[in-house]
Amino acid sequence: MATTHDTSFSRRYGQARAAALGVAAGVAAAIGVLSSRKVATTVKVGQGHALKHRVLDLASGAMQRKYPLEAMNTYLNGFHMYADEMGRQVEASHFCIHLRHDLHQCVIFDRNAPDARLIGIEYIISAERFQSLPADEKRLWHSHHYEVKSGILVAPGVPAMAERSYFTDLVTTYGKTFHTWQYDRDDFPYGIPQLMMAFTDDGQAHERLINDRDLTLGISTPGKRHERADIPTPDVAADANLWESGRTVQLRLEETDFKR
Repeated sequence: MATTHDTSFSRRYGQARAAALGVAAGVAAAIGVLSSRKVATTVKVGQGHALKHRVLDLASGAMQRKYPLEAMNTYLNGFHMYADEMGRQVEASHFCIHLRHDLHQCVIFDRNAPDARLIGIEYIISAERFQSLPADEKRLWHSHHYEVKSGILVAPGVPAMAERSYFTDLVTTYGKTFHTWQYDRDDFPYGIPQLMMAFTDDGQAHERLINDRDLTLGISTPGKRHERADIPTPDVAADANLWESGRTVQLRLEETDFKR
């Protein structure tokens, strides 16, 4: 005959085993969902490709680990303007890794979709790191204070409290951005990378772009602005946002001698 102790132990063991099995089943189900989504996305993007290429894409998607991509943990949506032309403004979806305590690195797409176009990169650094840069280097960087305070820069799908905490840190940072695809002008990545900048005051960003973005993502930029009103505005370095001086820098092609 089983003792009370044995019965109690058996019951607890059974409950723990059931819980462990439940967690394992949940994890397996999640992996299955993610795997099926990956396959579905690959199939969708590959429509129109040769069968051989579609098979290779599916196989590599299932067999290869992409560690840098797996490490990306933050999705930000905002807008950039060309460093030498404020009127040229584009939406930018950032996917970022917090590489070091004072450095984020982001790849930028035109939107958050399986067939999105890769349009650029951005590095984000702390104010302390920015102050340590050489003078010529600082000319390439822009501040994030207005993007955060105005609500133009958002983290779609993140709960308000978590988003606020993230942007309370980001408001003091600086970014260096190059776009490799001028998708506002061409449906092909012609030309060389272009230096981009960020807005620093009201009236600079095109309202139509913001409204269209808000409608697509189901957010409110004015609402975000209100939520962040009490986030402290940092002192912005005078040597960032070079375009505000009336002069700026931009990349150009230059022919040069080849060295062996």
